[in-house]
Amino acid sequence: MKKRIIIAIVLLMGNVIFSQKMITRSGEIKFEASMPAFEEIAGTNSTVSSILDKTTGDLVALALIKSFKFKAPLMEEHFNENYMESSKFPKATFKGKIVNFDAKKLSAAKTSYDLEGDLMIHGVTKKIKSKINLTLNGTKIIATSSILVRPQDYNIEIPSLVKGKIAENAKVNINLVLEAN
Repeated sequence: MKKRIIIAIVLLMGNVIFSQKMITRSGEIKFEASMPAFEEIAGTNSTVSSILDKTTGDLVALALIKSFKFKAPLMEEHFNENYMESSKFPKATFKGKIVNFDAKKLSAAKTSYDLEGDLMIHGVTKKIKSKINLTLNGTKIIATSSILVRPQDYNIEIPSLVKGKIAENAKVNINLVLEAN
């Protein structure tokens, strides 16, 4: 009898601990680096994985570079082979924290927090600071953020032939719908 009670307590404790993690495997990152009067340079990745720890505000995300899709297949090929070198640098990651996060204060109204952490792209890690908006939708947390990324900060070389056709800063929009694990 004692053994059953202990097992039940352990299972309940594990359930409480694991329910503090919110996850997604279908988050979305869109980036755009277009210049006016030139061809659109934009890609979308809809297979981003992310975990939010509701007790600490820790947030991690992983995007596979080859999962970015473009309107033009040739642009996707150039993105993977010439710029991002996705066979050499297959992923981009973010590891950070939502500053002063309090899950109890989330509501259907958008709440803005500071987001700080390390963004790793093309094998280079840089500290970033941005805003993140969180909205509670039933049991899900919707997280949206936007950052500017300078390719040269991450050792991504843009050939001089096309340099004027690509924005100096790529606008990156993140949309995550996080659910209890």
